Amino acid sequence: MYELEKLGYQSIFEHDIHAKYAMGRIATHSNGIYKILSPQGEFQSQCSGKFYHLAEEPRDFPCVGDWVLFEPLIADGKGTIHKVLERKSLLSRHGAGEKKEEQLMAANVDIVFLVNGLNEFNLRRMERYLIQVYESGATPILILTKRDLCEDVEAKVKAVEKIAWGVPIIVVDTLSDSMEPIKAHLSVGKTGALIGSSGVGKSTLINRLMGEDIQKTQGIRDADAKGRHTTTHRELFLLPKGGVIIDTPGMRELQLWSGEESTNETFQDILGIGQACKFRDCQHNREPGCAIKQAIENNQLSIERYNSYQKLQRETKFLDLKDKYGTHHAARLQGREIRKKKK
Repeated sequence: MYELEKLGYQSIFEHDIHAKYAMGRIATHSNGIYKILSPQGEFQSQCSGKFYHLAEEPRDFPCVGDWVLFEPLIADGKGTIHKVLERKSLLSRHGAGEKKEEQLMAANVDIVFLVNGLNEFNLRRMERYLIQVYESGATPILILTKRDLCEDVEAKVKAVEKIAWGVPIIVVDTLSDSMEPIKAHLSVGKTGALIGSSGVGKSTLINRLMGEDIQKTQGIRDADAKGRHTTTHRELFLLPKGGVIIDTPGMRELQLWSGEESTNETFQDILGIGQACKFRDCQHNREPGCAIKQAIENNQLSIERYNSYQKLQRETKFLDLKDKYGTHHAARLQGREIRKKKK
């Protein structure tokens, strides 16, 4: 039996409660089977036939973290899902391959912990993760792991601060440091999620937060000091002293599923500099009085960060065009725009 508040229940969901059905939260999902945690207990559930008939796209179906209305068969430990309640946030990405398909990662998350290993330091990857979190509606917090394998921690933290404006940064050795700085963000009613590349220490963090070995972990490879992939599915856990945490599989590649607005949120510094350009429609190419070019020359802005901004802006703009016109027409429109800027 689970109390709704300990499952992360908040008053935002009250208007969706239906007296006919029970309410619970999705803890795991595999092959159309959803494990629901509820005041009535745990239930292995499936969506109703009507649900399947009305669903039109992936985000119509439940995912880990969702609140659902379901009909429990208490004697059998099974249930039938009839409705997904309105989400307050949704973390998703582009599915693998060329097909335009959204892959849902976690719903109703308040805080997303972006886990990055200091021994595999990649600022450009962090920028992608930040865009993903801003698009979801959750709040990002950066966790830098493998502190024991890094000799220039302070310098790397300063580098992260430059690309993650106002985002809290927690540096930990997941095996020995206190988890209190992370737990402080996860009180009763709050839900966090861990995302990051394979082997950065997410499973170890889960085990430390839970106080027991819930998730399998593997040591780093001797050949390159990189971690190994362990988590294979998304799962929701209730922390012993309150709060909920969702673990996700490591991502070797992150294809965005977002628009330009989230990119702008991540690159506020570049947008701020650009406002000082002489011309309002400055393309930051050959125009005189370009504040972006001046900032790069003065080392106020790194050329790597600006190039990353341009690349991600093109990628998110292409996603918007592809959604409107299809892949072929979107590629033609974007190619035409790139050629125009080069003239």
